[in-house]
Amino acid sequence: MNQAMDIRFQAPPSTLLQTRAKFSSQNVCPCAKAQWGAFPRSSLLKGPLLARYPWGWSKVQSVLTEHPVKNSGKSGALVTSGSQDISITSLTGNEKIGVLLLNLGGPETLDDVQPFLFNLFADPDIIRLPRLFRFLQKPLAQFISVARSPKSKEGYASIGGGSPLRRITDAQAQELEKALCEKKIPAKVYVGMRYWHPFTEEAIEQIKRDGITKLVVLPLYPQFSISTSGSSLRLLENIFREDEYLVNMQHTVIPSWYQREGYIKAMADLIGKELLKFDCPGQVMIFFTAHGVPLAYVEEAGDPYKAEMEECVDLIMEELEKRRIYNSYTLAYQSRVGPVEWLKPYTDDVIVELGNKGVKSLLAVPISFVSEHIETLEEIDVEYKELALESGIVNWGRVPALGCEPTFISDLADAVIESLPYVGAMAVSNLEARQSLVPLGSVEELLAAYDSQRRELPPPVVVWEWGWTKSAETWNGRAAMLAVLVLLLLEVTTGQGFLHQWGILPLFR
Repeated sequence: MNQAMDIRFQAPPSTLLQTRAKFSSQNVCPCAKAQWGAFPRSSLLKGPLLARYPWGWSKVQSVLTEHPVKNSGKSGALVTSGSQDISITSLTGNEKIGVLLLNLGGPETLDDVQPFLFNLFADPDIIRLPRLFRFLQKPLAQFISVARSPKSKEGYASIGGGSPLRRITDAQAQELEKALCEKKIPAKVYVGMRYWHPFTEEAIEQIKRDGITKLVVLPLYPQFSISTSGSSLRLLENIFREDEYLVNMQHTVIPSWYQREGYIKAMADLIGKELLKFDCPGQVMIFFTAHGVPLAYVEEAGDPYKAEMEECVDLIMEELEKRRIYNSYTLAYQSRVGPVEWLKPYTDDVIVELGNKGVKSLLAVPISFVSEHIETLEEIDVEYKELALESGIVNWGRVPALGCEPTFISDLADAVIESLPYVGAMAVSNLEARQSLVPLGSVEELLAAYDSQRRELPPPVVVWEWGWTKSAETWNGRAAMLAVLVLLLLEVTTGQGFLHQWGILPLFR
């Protein structure tokens, strides 16, 4: 394990009197402030956003280091709700308001697993192929989905035969609709999944049938990532381009909301409750585990996911400090697949290392998930728990996903209300005149930067380094991917090979 863990130790209140980063409130929607200075590429800001859009995000200096140090005490500012200051009448009028919740989706039965995996891996934001090989995106997705489906089916079978994600997301939509109604905002809430039913396209069709005139798009990912929120927004953008009704519909996007006060407090509430279940709560290591992304997304494509995740953890721990909870904590990344390097440290490696260091009590916190699904119910609850016990950790606990927790749902409602003044008519009569239909400068610029970087990615290292190094791991992974692509190309052109013998290739010929 070449990657060192970043374990942080909480200090008493007397040591907490350090300068906190503050966001400028001028011209910033209170539900979507961001820490632009933490982004690895300045090219994300390609012009004056305020001149182009009704509002934009402020640029602030980064307070996150690439390798955070203990007791840094630095983090971004917590965003408090301002919905009580907004005139409800001015927001609604005669408009029909809709909220579109975006999520990943998941197979509801074991028969759904393979087609769900195909949809997942056919997404170019999940598997990035060089331009020359993009015609192999679907054949490669078919190959991977068929190869992985037996193991994935075992996982889904162990949690009841399917993912509960749709049921939970539907419940969240219902509770959000109720919360908005209680706050005097009559709105309809829709669910659009990226890789399974109800697909985003299905939700959009229902939105059109209902005659929605103002739409707030709310990805259910607290932190923005190219592979999650970015992929859903790119799909939504393509759908909007092809439909005159949608082009002329007023809409806005809340790209991330990890820094909102209600979300942070809800997470702190759940952590506090789970800590009390241990015999010695103060000796428990708080172990934040987030879904990983390939390292190239962050270092080469400018994905802000890592920076937002680290800031989110800092904000949660600050909230716990206010409640006199000073436990040690660390952050790791799970669910990596394939030969390429992902964000480190890896969750399984950290669990083993913590056990070797004598940690006896561990509380896992699924920080990037707001709903229970296979990554929490099977990967964390079964695989990582088993690994922890084998590694010498005696006491194991896990914080549940937020689900329909009232503080969380109420804060999402406030985020929607606060975004309504920024829902503006940005349509034009000529579809081709618009470069983007995502009306937030932040999202558009990020997606545009990602596309430009993806066309010609920079080399991962300057020179070749021998040995088991980051350079070797990166190049070995890319060499393996290239070999797979060459084999697939030979299969397609010759009509012979082990894929034909196994009956896989004819499925997509």
